[in-house]
Amino acid sequence: MATKDKDTKKDKELEVEAFVSRSEQFIELHLKQIITGIVIILVIVGGTFAFKYGYLVPREKKAAAAIFKGEIYFAKDSFNLALNGNGADYEGFAKIADVYGHTTAGNLAKAYAGICYFKLGHNEKALKMLKSFSGKDNMISPAIVGLIGDCYVNMGKTQEGISYFEKAASEASNEVVSPVYLKKAGIAYESLKKYDNAIKAYTSIKEKYFNSIEAADIDKYITRATFLKGK
Repeated sequence: MATKDKDTKKDKELEVEAFVSRSEQFIELHLKQIITGIVIILVIVGGTFAFKYGYLVPREKKAAAAIFKGEIYFAKDSFNLALNGNGADYEGFAKIADVYGHTTAGNLAKAYAGICYFKLGHNEKALKMLKSFSGKDNMISPAIVGLIGDCYVNMGKTQEGISYFEKAASEASNEVVSPVYLKKAGIAYESLKKYDNAIKAYTSIKEKYFNSIEAADIDKYITRATFLKGK
C-alpha cells in the first residue's frame, strides 16, 4: 500500500511538472495550425467588410501583405524573427499589431505576437497582447483565452489561470479545444489540492467529449484525483 501511495504521489508530481509542457504541445499541434489555416478567410472577410464601409481597404491590404512573411517565420518556429522582424523587409508581428491593430489582419497579428511572446518566455507581454485580440469564432478565440490561462499559470497565478482554462472550454464547446483546457484545469486544480474540482473537470471530458483524444485515458486522472482526495 505504501508503494502504491508513493507511486501515486510521484505520478501527480510528474503531471504537474509537465503542465506547461503540455500547453506548449497544444500550441504546436493545434493552435498554430488553426490560426494559419483560417487567416486567409479572416483577411477576406475583413477585406469585404472594409470595402463595404469604405476607408479600411488600403490599410487592410497593407496589413495582410505585412503579415505574410511573419507567418512563414512563425511556421518555422522562428518566433523572435516573427515577432520583431528581420531588420530588412519585415517589421514583425508586434509592429504590425501596433500600426494596423484595427484591421482584421492587424488583429490577427496580436494573436501571433502573443503566442510568440509566450514561446519566448515573456508572459506579461504575452498577456497584454493576447488580451488585446478580439474574435468570436469557436476555435481561435477560445484557444487564445486558454493561452492567457497558461501565462497566468507560468506567473504563479494558478487559480486565475484555471478561470481562463474553464472559460476557453466553455466558449469553444467542441471536441478539439474544450477537452484540452478542461484537462489542463483539472491538473491545475490538483496542484492546488482542489480534488473535487479536478474530478469535476475530468468527468466533464468523459461525459461530454468522450470521442476526444483527452478522453482516452481520462479514467486514470479521475481515479488519481479521487484517491488523493481520500488521503
